[in-house]
Amino acid sequence: MPFDVLIVGGGPAGLSAAIRLRQLCEKNGKELSICVVEKGSEIGAHILSGNVFDPRALEELLPDDADWISELNDFNSSAATAVTEDAFLALTPEGSYRIPNALLPSQLRNDGNYIISLGQLCRYLGNKAEEMGVEIYPGFAASEVLYDEGGDAVVGVATRDVGIGKDGKPKSTFERGVALRARQTLFAEGARGSCSESLISKFDLRAGKSSQTYGLGIKEVWEIPEENHKPGLVQHTLGYPLQSAPFDKTYGGTFLYHQEPNLVLAGIVVGLDYPDPYLNPYKEFQRWKTHPDIRPHFEGGTCVSYGARVLNEGGFNALPKLTFPGGALLGCSAGFLNVVKIKGSHTAIKSGAVAAEAVFDALLNSDGGVEPVAESGEIDPNETAIEATKYQDGMDDSWVNEELHQVRNCHEAFSRWGVLPGLAYTGLVCHVTKGAEPWTWTHDGRDADATEKAESFVPIDYPPPDGVLTFDLLTNLQRSGTYHDDDQPAHLRIKTELANVPEGVSMSVYAAPEQRFCPAGVYEYVENEQSSTTTSGNGATGGGEKKKQLVINAQNCVHCKCCSIKMPHEYIDWTVPEGGGGPNYQCM
Repeated sequence: MPFDVLIVGGGPAGLSAAIRLRQLCEKNGKELSICVVEKGSEIGAHILSGNVFDPRALEELLPDDADWISELNDFNSSAATAVTEDAFLALTPEGSYRIPNALLPSQLRNDGNYIISLGQLCRYLGNKAEEMGVEIYPGFAASEVLYDEGGDAVVGVATRDVGIGKDGKPKSTFERGVALRARQTLFAEGARGSCSESLISKFDLRAGKSSQTYGLGIKEVWEIPEENHKPGLVQHTLGYPLQSAPFDKTYGGTFLYHQEPNLVLAGIVVGLDYPDPYLNPYKEFQRWKTHPDIRPHFEGGTCVSYGARVLNEGGFNALPKLTFPGGALLGCSAGFLNVVKIKGSHTAIKSGAVAAEAVFDALLNSDGGVEPVAESGEIDPNETAIEATKYQDGMDDSWVNEELHQVRNCHEAFSRWGVLPGLAYTGLVCHVTKGAEPWTWTHDGRDADATEKAESFVPIDYPPPDGVLTFDLLTNLQRSGTYHDDDQPAHLRIKTELANVPEGVSMSVYAAPEQRFCPAGVYEYVENEQSSTTTSGNGATGGGEKKKQLVINAQNCVHCKCCSIKMPHEYIDWTVPEGGGGPNYQCM
């Protein structure tokens, strides 16, 4: 199936690119064939974000007379609640100190921003794109990047076969994956996208850049009594439970937002470069909710949704080269999240729009342009692949570059010195230097390698869940709507060359941290009784010897990608399951 432009991922970056391409087609009287494929069961099903939304990029994308706030509410009854109060607290185990807003980094202030569900915004954008003529196919998981005969240029993607059983044999429901070919393939898979990571490796797009570092975001949505609701409240915290001293280097904090009509969006973000293998991000989040200054926000309420997703934290210094022959990286596939602002949706939307402009120009305005697939119905296999290099130039000249460059050293300040010095440095940058400091600190090494040996730490005793405010993991997992067909090959695979790592390294050296950092209970070590070969003097065989063996419950996976990042030696290869599998978020 040929297209002029194929977009992999139906998130804010991909949908914005599709909309901007259609706008340019209509403005210039041209016609391009544009397709979006999304591995979730519907647009928005795999989207999870805080989300306090900066509307700058969206308002640049949409026409001047577009009222996206009213349209969003009319389309899916999802409110965009204007921020009315901004609070930043430093928590101790029993109390808190509010940091005056005047002392906070300017990028943390939320005047003019809105509390939204990003998944619902994507559904709204998806509907708008379809109305403009974009073809959108949810439930199709891109499993493989397709290259030309020489392997030098991207020519599309192949979707995963469906209807294959655990034994690797076709079932009665078998359908071969589809080869989708395009002149330009834009990868907007989100953080740690499997196709995007393979492209970064193949084309060495991160050459000369810092290695990417990540955080794990865990989120719940609660419905609370209206009399307890504070529409527009935005609250962030640091300190308890992740940091207990000024120089603690565990990077992270929490968020709590009151969205109309009566929702509380709450969560925790933990930098995955933390050293303690006994740390359990999910249980830290549950413990945080019991804090005396946090608990009242949930009183009388009901938890209605749960989910998790990793986010890029490397910022400006870890941005890869954005283009390659035949395609480009958009949004969080590249890593445009502003870690100080705690926002990436606005930069993702902007990257999609800028990429669309560059691709439109490359296809139709350069050297006379090409005959669109919308007119010819095919792509000449001898066509030379185009690299839309103006996308890189456009992003370098955009306000996104300026915003990220200003705070390029802030995450590294936390990593080097700890929470209090990191916060002080961030304040200095945002209030005084504005990014003009003559140094740039690079980050080397993988988050997996930041985990230290278990012998240096003490197991953490977390309080048991009460089933009202705090929950066991598998109970909460049900609120994510996660589903995979059990009879399919596991999409989480131990790399062949690292087959000895789970039992031989992870469990024995690091006390099996995957049992704790996975927010979906995918990984567990269970006792496997094996007979001993020891024989006594009278010929009797010795008793059974119990050993622990890794079990991968792939059906639980919420597609957060944490395991591909934090596993010792990165021993897991995260591949896509059948399209439509995974979480089914409705209000995330």
